[in-house]
Amino acid sequence: MTVEFLLTALIVVLIPGTGVLYTLSCGLFLGGRAAVAAAAGCTLGTLPHLAASILGLAALLQASGLAYAVVKYLGVAYLLYLAVQMWRTSGTLAVQADGVPGGAGPRVVRGVLINLLNPKLSLFFLAFLPQFVAPGEGAVAAMLGLSAVFIGLTFVVFTLYGLGAAAVRRRVLGSPALVRWLQRAFAGLFGALGLRLALADGPT
Repeated sequence: MTVEFLLTALIVVLIPGTGVLYTLSCGLFLGGRAAVAAAAGCTLGTLPHLAASILGLAALLQASGLAYAVVKYLGVAYLLYLAVQMWRTSGTLAVQADGVPGGAGPRVVRGVLINLLNPKLSLFFLAFLPQFVAPGEGAVAAMLGLSAVFIGLTFVVFTLYGLGAAAVRRRVLGSPALVRWLQRAFAGLFGALGLRLALADGPT
């Protein structure tokens, strides 16, 4: 493992995407424990993609347009579902107490599904990880090590994002109008990400 890999992986994880957006929304509207649960779920959701890239299954996904399309549109449907749910609950979270209503389980599951149903992740890892495997190095062992580091970075960065949002939660929830605006903004962002995934080109 090199410094180059660490810096590149950190930059990749820091770039806001659906997982970061979901973790931020949980921290902002539901508190720190919900943010940690969301971060854990999003991190777990990357594991199948990392495993697929190591085992070569991502190459099969890339080769099969039908398989890619099925996973892609399941992901689109789920993101649009999240957008609708966020919009429909707009303004109601302001009265909720700190903590995780309904337990951490649903937040973890949603985080897993958000990343699991994004076929672009498998293709990304398939292209990303081998670049940092040195010639003559055991490919599987090296990619397992790189994957472990990437997973750790993902969880730490997502947790920090979520806890940062939770830190300003009380100020936000003090203004019902701001809560309503933010929830609708998050709903719009989830919808936009779903549409972007729907319009994304398939594997080439």
